[in-house]
Amino acid sequence: MYATYLWVKSFHLLFVMAWMGGVFYLPRILVNLAEAGAQAPEVRARLVLMGRRLYRFGHHMFGLAALLGLFLWLGHRVLDGFPTMVGSPAGWLHAKLLLVALMLAHYIVGGRWLKGVEQGRALPSSRALRVFNELPVLALLIVIWLVLAKPF
Repeated sequence: MYATYLWVKSFHLLFVMAWMGGVFYLPRILVNLAEAGAQAPEVRARLVLMGRRLYRFGHHMFGLAALLGLFLWLGHRVLDGFPTMVGSPAGWLHAKLLLVALMLAHYIVGGRWLKGVEQGRALPSSRALRVFNELPVLALLIVIWLVLAKPF
C-alpha cells in the first residue's frame, strides 16, 4: 500500500509543478502583451493564443493535482492501510490550502485579464504585472515550508 501512496504523491507533485509553471508564466505573457501595445497585432495574437492554451492546460493540471491531493489527504478513509501524512494537529494543512486557494484566485485573475485583452480591454501596467508575477513565488515558498516543517 505504501508503494501506491508514493505513486499518488509523485503524480500529485508532478501536476502541482506543471500547474505552477502556468501560474508563473501566464503573468509573463501578460507583461509581454502590455509591452507590445497595439503596434504588433500578429505578436499580440500569438501571445493571446499562447496564454489561452496555457490557461486551459493549467486548469487541467490544477484539477489533477487537487484530485490527487484530496486522495492523499483522505485516502486512508477509502483504502485500508493507505498512509496519511496529515496527523493532528493539521493547522499547517489548512494554511497550505488557503495559500493554494489564493494562488488559484491569482491564476483566475490572470486568465480574466487575458480574456479582457481578447475583448479589447486594457491591461494593468507592465510594472504592476511584474509585481503580480512575483506573488505566487512567495506563496509557493511558504507552502513548501509548511509541508516540510508542519509547524502547527
